[in-house]
Amino acid sequence: MRFQAIGLMSGTSLDGLDICYAAFEKTHNWDFQILKAETIPYSNNWEEKLRNAIHLSSEELLELHSEYGFYLGQKVKDFIDRNHLENIDLIASHGHTVFHQPQKKFTLQIGDGRAVKIETGLPVIYDFRNQDVLMGGNGAPLVPIGDELLFSEYDACLNLGGFSNISLQQNNQRIAFDIAPVNIVLNRLAQKFNKTFDENGDLARQGKIDEDLLLKLNSLDFYSQPHPKSLGIEWCSEHIFPLLENIETIDAIASFTEHAAQQISHTLNKNNLKTVLFTGGGTYNAFLIEKIKEKTETGIIIPEKEIIDYKEALIFAFMGVLKMNNEINVLSSATGSSANHSSGVIA
Repeated sequence: MRFQAIGLMSGTSLDGLDICYAAFEKTHNWDFQILKAETIPYSNNWEEKLRNAIHLSSEELLELHSEYGFYLGQKVKDFIDRNHLENIDLIASHGHTVFHQPQKKFTLQIGDGRAVKIETGLPVIYDFRNQDVLMGGNGAPLVPIGDELLFSEYDACLNLGGFSNISLQQNNQRIAFDIAPVNIVLNRLAQKFNKTFDENGDLARQGKIDEDLLLKLNSLDFYSQPHPKSLGIEWCSEHIFPLLENIETIDAIASFTEHAAQQISHTLNKNNLKTVLFTGGGTYNAFLIEKIKEKTETGIIIPEKEIIDYKEALIFAFMGVLKMNNEINVLSSATGSSANHSSGVIA
């Protein structure tokens, strides 16, 4: 069995739309090859629209859901045409998360997959999270199925994006959970210096750690809760951003970088992990990686740029392939739902 699929991913850090065209082949195990991948940066207008989506009225949000779906469709069609791609079996679109409150049984990823299909004429699979939430799960993290079937040579896979999350084998099952916010907080703080992110952690290097702030951050309830568990922007707005308000920004960046490093290394140490694959934009934050390495004996594996940047988009493409074949693509051991299942809506 060989499939060629495109995965679309828009992360919480709003740095752009990741598009990954990959081939998947199953013999005994699944193998993959990234054939073409790129990030389409958001215009200021689109970044603003997506950032403010959480504040829209119902009618405005429905309008944006359609508008963003057509935007995704146009961008992926341009990608296909520009690269002369053929024999595409499907497009799998994550959409952009606006709300994520699984405890209230809802999560919302905008970008109507039917609009993507209208623009491209290809089968589209979208809305991967809702079914899991309705089944009592967190609707996140979803990538563990890809970690298990495509990256099983590592003890664990850790993504450093808007939030840090990890997936690993424990008692013969794949567990996964969010560890702590990362770029969703650091990028917001960096914007006060007219930067979109803290490149290499250079800002954090200049700040001083505020020990009181660090203590408050590390004492937040989420960190002592058992897995499965996941984080959203709403949690940061309630628990993180208020703590940073009266702190000198440069010190807030230093302190939050230290906090993220402590929470991540604590997770690695607690689970006695020997090798962990690190991916996501935060992997380029040299200072954060240094801080984590100082606090753990775990071997931190940083792969080639293609995997760092596009692993999530790759896995959503893979989840689309699994859904098309009616195979399990969401693990209940990772999300906390009532059963493993095959998720996604087919347009």
